Amino acid sequence: MESHDETGCQAPEGPILCINNCGFFGSAATMNMCSKCHKDMILKQQQAQLAASSIESIVNGNSSGNGKEPVVAGAVDVQAAPVEMKIISTEPSSDAASSKPAEMKAKEGPSRCTACRKRVGLTGFSCRCGNLFCAVHRYSDKHDCPFDYRTAARDAIAKANPVVKAEKLDKI
Repeated sequence: MESHDETGCQAPEGPILCINNCGFFGSAATMNMCSKCHKDMILKQQQAQLAASSIESIVNGNSSGNGKEPVVAGAVDVQAAPVEMKIISTEPSSDAASSKPAEMKAKEGPSRCTACRKRVGLTGFSCRCGNLFCAVHRYSDKHDCPFDYRTAARDAIAKANPVVKAEKLDKI
């Protein structure tokens, strides 16, 4: 008991329940709240401050949102009301007509092999010629692929291995 008197620390009288009545215990360091409620309160304060500063910058006409204003971490009871967000479309209505072909393309039906028209689903193989094939027709010799693999390979090798010519040495 003497050590408590010397240091000035006092033992708590008993466990303190969270002031939000969540069922957990709070502490004096977190304003008699549990850690979760305290963290939520701090988060709400930061969101309210951010919203207030962004609204203030919009009202004042400041386009630079540098966010260098100090954060106040006091015991302020801030009640943030829910904000309704409305999305306003600024695109012309002609885009609605252009989105219809994309919807029709999605409704085409299941993907099928170009050679045998078999349904392939997710197991289809895309060829370099741009078509989709089943497991039987996935190789170029099985579906008479028009893609020129020889020329493509030559171009790839030429691009990967450029010709290097050294300077001629002067004879001594």
